[in-house]
Amino acid sequence: MTISSDPPPNRPDPAWWAGALALAERLPAPAPGEDAAARARLDRWRAVCGGGLAGRLADTGLDETALLALLAEPRTRLAARTARPDWAETVDTAVAGAPAESAPLALPADPAAAFAVPLRPFIDTAAERVASACPTGVDAAAVTAGFADELATRLVAIAARTLALELNVARVSGALAGDTAAERYADFVRGCCAGRAVAALFAEYPVLARLLAQAAEHAADARAELLHRFAADRALLVKTLMDDIDPGAVVAVTATSGDCHGRGRAVASVRFADGRRVVYKPREQQMQARFADLVDWLNGKLAWLGLRVPAALVRDGYGWVEHIQARPCADLAGLDRFYRRQGALLALLYAVDGTDIHAENVIAAGDQPVLVDVETLLHPTLTPPMTVAPDPATVALTSSVLRTGLLPTPVIGDNGAMDVSGLGGDRDAELPVTVALWEATGTDEMRLGRGTARYAGAANRPSVDGVDAEPAAHQAALLAGFRAAYTAIVEHKAELLAPTGPVLACADSEIRVLVRPTRTYATLLDESTHPDVLRDALDRDAVFDLLWADGMHHRALAGLVRHEIADLWAGDIPLFTGRPGSRHVWTTDGRRVPDLLERPSADAVTAKIAAMDELDLLDQEWLIRAGLATRGAVAEHRSGPVRSGPVSASVPDPHRLLAAAGQIGNEIAARARHDEDAANWLGVEPVDGRAWAVVPMGAGLADGYTGVALFLAQLGRLTGDARYTDLALKALRPLPRLLSVLADNPAIARTIGPGAFVGLGGISYALARLDTLLDGGPSRDWLATAVELTAGADSGGRGMAAGRAGALAAMLAVHAETGLDSAAAAADTFAGRLMADADARAGAHPEADEALPSTGFGGGHAGVGCALARYGTGDALRAAHAEFAADTDPDRLLAEGNLSWCTGLAGALLARTPLGEPPAEHHVEALRAAAVGRDLSLCHGELGTLEALGALAERGSDQAAAAHARRAADVLGALEVYGPQGAAPGGIRSPGLLSGLAGIGYGLLRVGFTDSVPSVLLIEPTR
Repeated sequence: MTISSDPPPNRPDPAWWAGALALAERLPAPAPGEDAAARARLDRWRAVCGGGLAGRLADTGLDETALLALLAEPRTRLAARTARPDWAETVDTAVAGAPAESAPLALPADPAAAFAVPLRPFIDTAAERVASACPTGVDAAAVTAGFADELATRLVAIAARTLALELNVARVSGALAGDTAAERYADFVRGCCAGRAVAALFAEYPVLARLLAQAAEHAADARAELLHRFAADRALLVKTLMDDIDPGAVVAVTATSGDCHGRGRAVASVRFADGRRVVYKPREQQMQARFADLVDWLNGKLAWLGLRVPAALVRDGYGWVEHIQARPCADLAGLDRFYRRQGALLALLYAVDGTDIHAENVIAAGDQPVLVDVETLLHPTLTPPMTVAPDPATVALTSSVLRTGLLPTPVIGDNGAMDVSGLGGDRDAELPVTVALWEATGTDEMRLGRGTARYAGAANRPSVDGVDAEPAAHQAALLAGFRAAYTAIVEHKAELLAPTGPVLACADSEIRVLVRPTRTYATLLDESTHPDVLRDALDRDAVFDLLWADGMHHRALAGLVRHEIADLWAGDIPLFTGRPGSRHVWTTDGRRVPDLLERPSADAVTAKIAAMDELDLLDQEWLIRAGLATRGAVAEHRSGPVRSGPVSASVPDPHRLLAAAGQIGNEIAARARHDEDAANWLGVEPVDGRAWAVVPMGAGLADGYTGVALFLAQLGRLTGDARYTDLALKALRPLPRLLSVLADNPAIARTIGPGAFVGLGGISYALARLDTLLDGGPSRDWLATAVELTAGADSGGRGMAAGRAGALAAMLAVHAETGLDSAAAAADTFAGRLMADADARAGAHPEADEALPSTGFGGGHAGVGCALARYGTGDALRAAHAEFAADTDPDRLLAEGNLSWCTGLAGALLARTPLGEPPAEHHVEALRAAAVGRDLSLCHGELGTLEALGALAERGSDQAAAAHARRAADVLGALEVYGPQGAAPGGIRSPGLLSGLAGIGYGLLRVGFTDSVPSVLLIEPTR
């Protein structure tokens, strides 16, 4: 904000506000006209909206010609033909109320809060309105001061980026006075307070002026509304929620959440002079009463339950709710009661399709888990947009106990994972995403950067003696409570679903309809305060129009996007409501969007409860155990620390191994989720290589349905049982559509990558093997497309799992399996790139080397060396030796105790087998002599170790052959004692190939039928 020698008057030009008007205002189209700059902006807009631009314009009543004219229209002409908005008067008042010249002032101790000083005219005007609204029985001074502090924080969040930019401009231009950085910072803040400076700021950033005015107006209106309602309800509130004992004057009103809806309205805590509190909720609270009826019904069926709900005073369009105070449990028995009750609460929430029950919605009050927010009960299921056919596993997950949000589900970001679930919830944890943080505070170099922050946690977990309980330690109590409540619901479902029963009584109660994650809206609001989009509202509109890109694929979203944008322009998190008995959705301002939902949520709940039975109970109990197991679990790719006890060796004859694999195949078949067109599975899989989560299986070889199908097809080939091959074929049915979508969207294919285990190379390999196992089948029709996609999906990575080495190995195997010429050509291309990488690293361009782990078959140098050695040319072999030289010394892996395939000794030895070099005897002996673990998985379990011994034995090592026979017997013994445990945490059995059941079954077949079952870890073809 550079102050010129000819400053503007102490208020903006009359047309300044034209720049703060957006498409969201439904502006009339101007006369036709455009210019080059307008055309460039239209192109950017088209890139933001993607295919959603046509829908966005049609919804606004424009076409591209009209939009071009609007983009090119001068502000003065726009102002002349539009009505002056109401908020412009608030801005003018604030500018006029600023002092004419800067004056000495004391800055707040918090340097960031100093930015609130220039915004005081907005804050003071709003605070005056709140003070005048304070009724008798309210400490007006205290309540108004608290409101002013809250509003200051909100306004600073809106203005901070712009003020930081202007501070930098003033520093660079030498416009600041002072000998120190702190003095120059203070000079900047003082200068911002002058009326002419404020006018200049808003002339350059008119959208900022609009946002500040709106935020102040809405906050004052919302707080005044709360105080008016309190005055009307005080006597009844004291009688119903405070034991008819007068609590004294209101001394504080505090918003309990940063989320505002409905023009600045937010849930607030009202504190009285005697210390007691009540919670004000500015939306309809009938569902709170209906939920109390549901809990009373369940309490009546389970004499031990006694589940508590907050008392509520329900008013027309809002309500007052009992404040629940968190308290510890008195003893360990209290913890057991807590988790039994939480299990019963989980069963009830599952039955009535509750969702969004995160940590801040549950309070641990002694041995009672108290649900304090019930606005998302009987929530409609919004089918997510599908790039391929609807997935039965996804459908199952969206109607499961995990839908509630009560069970642990990791939120994953660049900085790791965090649990915010109602049952778990991390405390004092680092947020998984970076946030905006102040740097160089209190100086003229003060700026917003990006960094990590910590989440304090909520009061949802019970404690004893100051120690929070870990929910996984109370799994038995949780499951017992869940089973008891589930059984009671099933036994009395006729009563529960009767026309006068507690479920259908909810049909006309207002619920919140969540169409997107709140964090999506919060991110858009935050990013839309960047100064680059505060000079012209059309630029800020383009930020919000990112929502149209999703809307074009989703009927429900498409019908709501313009209402979402209107709420975002008001500074609110968008809010939609519904009625369980209706298909309609209502917007924040009460507009009805008719028949937006596929069916009334009450019908869906009725059908769900009617279908609940023992089989569904078993499914949900597995999901509960799986969800608990994922909490805090880290996907570490190395030999697991948990070893089994002594096991009796079992003779690994082919018949016994085939029978064991058949049992695994039967378990996988029983866990499959079906619809008429496809089959898929829910798995506990490593997500983003770090955290574990319960997810529907994707298409990848490592943890997807192609890997499971490969095992089932191999099992069907060996047993002659068509059940396995038929299920394999059904699991593959979505694949052609997926390949077609990827062919139309090469950028997505490159994101997936060409790798052998988590990329398109692995899918191609699986299809080639399935072509052999299924005697042609439909897989041959899809293979050419998969190979073509693999060839074009190179994103630069070199590893076996996700990069060029995996693509090379896969293409070599596909060509050997099928003779497909395009696969051979792709192999040549990838080999050439890997050798060029090696040359670049050896030359003057070390930056050409992708950073790889120093060890590891899956992602490190060993896997790259293996692929090059299999390619086998002289240059490739030289490059392979260079990769192995860069790999960690096997002796070091042995010393570290890491014997796994993916990152350890087994993988290092397996990777070198194409070279034909004999292994060191002490390495083979280490694999043979290690204690047998319970993890039998291919990735970092026993069958991965066994694969290395088998491959060495095939290449002539008598020591490895003897070790393989002995180790195979021990593994079969462990299988008979402990069952097919994989790499998933908590002993959860998951279907995947590398970490789960399919890989264990495949490994057993590989041991028993070496000649006909090729190594999937080496991506080998049939011999």
